[in-house]
Amino acid sequence: MSELTLKEKTATGFFWGGISNLVQQVIGMSFGIVIARILSPDDYGLLAMLTIFTAMANTIMDSGFSIALINQQNTENKDYNAVFWFNIFMALGMYIILFFSAPWIAQFYNQPILIPLSRVLFLTFIFSATGIVHNALLVKKIMAKQRGIIDMAAVFGSGIIGLILALNGLAFWSLVIQQLVQVLVAILLRWYFSPWRPTLDLNLAPLKGMYRFSFTMLLTDFVSQFTHNMLSVVLGHNYGQEQTGYYIQGHKWSSLGYTVFSNMLVGVAQPVLLEAKCDNDERQKKVFRKMLRFGTFLITPIMLGFAFIGRDFIIIFLGEKWLNSLPFLQLFCFFAGVSHLSILCMQLLITRRRTKEITLIIFTTSVITIFSMLLLSSHGIFFLSISYVIVQLISLVGWFFSVRRCINITGLTIVKDVAPYLIATFIVLLLTYILTYRIECVGVRFILRIVVALSLYLAVMRYGNSVVY
Repeated sequence: MSELTLKEKTATGFFWGGISNLVQQVIGMSFGIVIARILSPDDYGLLAMLTIFTAMANTIMDSGFSIALINQQNTENKDYNAVFWFNIFMALGMYIILFFSAPWIAQFYNQPILIPLSRVLFLTFIFSATGIVHNALLVKKIMAKQRGIIDMAAVFGSGIIGLILALNGLAFWSLVIQQLVQVLVAILLRWYFSPWRPTLDLNLAPLKGMYRFSFTMLLTDFVSQFTHNMLSVVLGHNYGQEQTGYYIQGHKWSSLGYTVFSNMLVGVAQPVLLEAKCDNDERQKKVFRKMLRFGTFLITPIMLGFAFIGRDFIIIFLGEKWLNSLPFLQLFCFFAGVSHLSILCMQLLITRRRTKEITLIIFTTSVITIFSMLLLSSHGIFFLSISYVIVQLISLVGWFFSVRRCINITGLTIVKDVAPYLIATFIVLLLTYILTYRIECVGVRFILRIVVALSLYLAVMRYGNSVVY
């Protein structure tokens, strides 16, 4: 593949990924703000208690086969068909198990309402299973425009439904049904845009060729999801609905931007890095470094900037009742500002099929994280959150070391690539604080901080001759 063609694919992917994710963020924030003003921390806390079950079940349902499809060089119709039916069977099995486990889940949290709530929410497994292969195909073909349209429509449609139900007093049920609608809209549009259709051939033999790679990815994703959602379980069990609601609200707003941009990177990085690898190692290294700079240029200032204006944002849009969620929002925004580094490292290792190294890093990180949670479980929610973030940041060393072995890139090179944007961001935010901290009107201060910070950052990038800019 020529350099021009790969550049065009990458640019198109980032463009449509950026546009769709920006629109998603605006839509999601708009509906999220209104719904958060209507509902209480208890409502969000109930849903947070079920997060670990949905995350784990979705991971088992896919079993790493979608990633295997994306990374497989010569994929045939029988491969897609085998994964499709495997996902369906696994989703039905997971739903049946969790359906009958609902009373135990409710008893663990001492929340009887979780029995019907979980049984409705877990229907997303069955819906999701019908579109996993179609999404994998869209990613493999770098059909970023189509994926962007799908995601925007799903967020908008589900947001409307969630808002209508919240206004009609359905409380936590509005959040559950909102998730169901989002999945349904996404699935319907994936079928519409994807050229592939399943057949009734239930031959699962092609899975054998993907099993070794997919099983390793399943194990890795399972451990990662368990660790990531373990915090919600500990909080829900030890601290109740209200405190968990503050945590989940702060985490939600910080992860909104993080998820949007991480999805954009993953949707483009993996297929592009895979194609670059087919040429030579040096070219893949070049593409990796460009993506590293691009991610730091875009994600870091946005997430750290959001932490900077977090207090004003909560007061203006969510209301002062949510101010207790501010520490969580700022903490996870800080983490999100650099977490794209590990995402890109993982995507590169996947294209190299270095699954053992990925598993080792994630497993080690998870064990340390869980141990720290158990050790600090009695010290409060914020200390638990801090320990989680610190361990995740330390794990960056492991990711960089593994990438270095693959493409012969030094840690100093990585630092040189990302440091200018990190330094520029901190300087801009410091100057913005100095220029605006005396302004007492919250609304005026909020707007001015955004305008001043954005103007200063773009000016630094332009006159600093930033190639990414």
